[in-house]
Amino acid sequence: MPMKLTQNKSLFDLRQAPLRYLPLKDFSLPAELEASEPPEARGLARDEVRLLISYRSDNRFLHTVFRTLPDVLEPGDVVVINTSRTINAAINATRADGTPVEVHLSTRLPADLWLIEIRQPNEMASQPFPHAISGETLLLPENGLVTLHTPYQVDQRGKKDVQVRLWVATLDLPQATDDYLLQHGFPIRYGYVSQPWPLVYYQTVYATEPGSAEMPSAERAFTPELITRLIAKGVQFAPLLLHTGVASLEDHEPPYEEFYRVPAETAQLVNAARAAGRRVIAVGTTVVRALETVTTTTGTTHPAEGWTRLVITPDHPLRSVNALLTGLHEPQASHLAMLKALAGREHLHLAYAEALHKRYLWHEFGDLHLILP
Repeated sequence: MPMKLTQNKSLFDLRQAPLRYLPLKDFSLPAELEASEPPEARGLARDEVRLLISYRSDNRFLHTVFRTLPDVLEPGDVVVINTSRTINAAINATRADGTPVEVHLSTRLPADLWLIEIRQPNEMASQPFPHAISGETLLLPENGLVTLHTPYQVDQRGKKDVQVRLWVATLDLPQATDDYLLQHGFPIRYGYVSQPWPLVYYQTVYATEPGSAEMPSAERAFTPELITRLIAKGVQFAPLLLHTGVASLEDHEPPYEEFYRVPAETAQLVNAARAAGRRVIAVGTTVVRALETVTTTTGTTHPAEGWTRLVITPDHPLRSVNALLTGLHEPQASHLAMLKALAGREHLHLAYAEALHKRYLWHEFGDLHLILP
């Protein structure tokens, strides 16, 4: 039976929740709250993950499951989704001295270049590999090659002894890249995921164009049946594309350039909803990044495609959306700055204290948080 909406009418005492006085980067995430496997492995359907709904206007919280979303959204709401398809972005490789490594393909750049990360494989999941050097060539399956050209510099101001994590590289493969990855690649997996899972578990139901190194995970809980119910209620869906690169769980780097495409029809839906005072709900931080890139300071969203370097912080007021469906983000994650830009520090602190108190699950296979006006 789906869980019913339950309203939290009395917030627990601030004196018993010191988290609310701390910066979000300082909260401690217990290991047991890191989702280590897909919901299906826990006996749940995709849309049976838990959903924390927070109303930022009055710090009200509701606890439900994602399947009840049609009871929460209203006719005329515009839900903006990212249709990027996840690829098998991890490939086993070998250095010239025989050392096994793992190559994570992050971003396909112009001129047949790639942005990649070199990792050190182990039984649980890969770890950063800091010993790669410019000019070296790694051997891939079926005599494929990847050549490292130059380190990719990200904004690391204030950090000391920064090691190279990302490289600009070229691939020399025996077949088309997408076909090669389907045959020889596998999904990127981090240490909190206890075992490998096939690519289908990292795919959203409306994914179209391949290109994301990691799943736009806020989208995962949607099912065809749930989308049908939402459309029947009068909720509108507006697609865009943003190909996500690799995360940096160890270094918490700011986001780097990612390719996006915002169609004219999506820009029109977003503008019309805002003009009518309706809610524009971004599904995931990738959607916010794409929309904010093409929205003017006066609040008009334009169709466009290209590469975005936009980093959204509380100093950047959001102009394109007024609601967000997102996962729960680990301490020091750069996504938290974006969430603060939408919800404000106080509301976000309260919401995360609520999620910890109610034992929500984190990461791509975890639970979800819907932030509403």
